[in-house]
Amino acid sequence: MSNYREYLERIKTGEKGLNPFLDFLDIKLTDLKDGFAEFRMKVRPEYMQGAKIMQGGLVVALGDEAIAHAMMTQLSPDEGLTTIELKSNFLSAVSEGELIAQANVFKKGKSLIIGDSLVTDDKGKNICRVSATFLLLKNK
Repeated sequence: MSNYREYLERIKTGEKGLNPFLDFLDIKLTDLKDGFAEFRMKVRPEYMQGAKIMQGGLVVALGDEAIAHAMMTQLSPDEGLTTIELKSNFLSAVSEGELIAQANVFKKGKSLIIGDSLVTDDKGKNICRVSATFLLLKNK
């Protein structure tokens, strides 16, 4: 969606269909303000890999979505964004409960925007740190 302000206003209301990926994984937006986003996701049996712990890519995806949405709050109407780098540090395994990803914009420049997310479980244990660099795009 090119109109991020409208998208963010609509997603804050819980409207479905705006982001099929969030709907598919049942990821819920729980807080959004300037330069900050928080998402939650239940750990489900179908998210487990062979060792009975949550598949790491899904944890990273949660952090990535939180970062992208925190960044969207700081875009001007003529800006878009796309990921150019994503890094994760797995800190602990998880196999039950709920995950919470809190993300902040670290720095917005003229052509790049950098964000960080910490994914924790519902007991406050650090699960994964995600950092991302996005390229700012100028919409025509």
